[in-house]
Amino acid sequence: MLDGFTRVLREVVMDKVTRRTFLQVAGSGAIVAGVHAGLGSTALDAQSKATSPDWSFDATIIEACSCGMFCPCYFGTVPSAHGHGEMAEHFCRFNMAYRVNNGRFAAVSLNGARFWIAGDLGADFSKGANWAEITFDPSVTKEQRTAITTIVPNVYPVTWQSFTMGKDAAIAWTAAKDRAEALLDGGKAGQIVLRRNPGMTAEPVVITNLRYFGAPRNTGFVLMPNEIEAYRIGPKAFEYRGTNGFMITYDINSRDVKQT
Repeated sequence: MLDGFTRVLREVVMDKVTRRTFLQVAGSGAIVAGVHAGLGSTALDAQSKATSPDWSFDATIIEACSCGMFCPCYFGTVPSAHGHGEMAEHFCRFNMAYRVNNGRFAAVSLNGARFWIAGDLGADFSKGANWAEITFDPSVTKEQRTAITTIVPNVYPVTWQSFTMGKDAAIAWTAAKDRAEALLDGGKAGQIVLRRNPGMTAEPVVITNLRYFGAPRNTGFVLMPNEIEAYRIGPKAFEYRGTNGFMITYDINSRDVKQT
């Protein structure tokens, strides 16, 4: 039995395991490096809903991806095409830099916790997504990680070919009306820089009444095309400039999940 995420090796690869199942098992500290599993989520989902304590989660994301502005993945399951004609390839290579504004999991406060998710939704994520990796800021405690890995999968009901744990890295996160920036390990591991999309006034352009995956509430997509979005770790590293970007704040709680 491993002691939390700090001892989970980066290249734990799961064979078509759901994000919910993987993160719930990982959050318990029970991942063994190199183990392959084809776990179904039904039993764990049912058990989790029955035993999970009350929780609430309000977070803001600095998010960017390789799709054109605005990302079609919020209207369907096929990302933007890259290339032309028969050579075109569909994918959505994304970075999400999270800051928890306020939240709790039973008695555990989640306020201020920061984490990063990078990955690729692939050609059609209704048929399964390609890969993702989650990285925590070193300040996030074991108890907070367990809470986050229980809560966040409710927002992203996607099946992944591979979901891995990244080695802890410092996450710098700053946002204002006109600019937002997030750095993973000082930018050596990941980087997002967003600029406000010009509108008719000096205020941000915001899309409202659009659902953010499984989150039941959000304050709107604040459109901010990226100057750069990059993930610089391993063989799947990528970098894009001038593509989709936005900020969003959503909230979800245990009552929302129990109602589904």
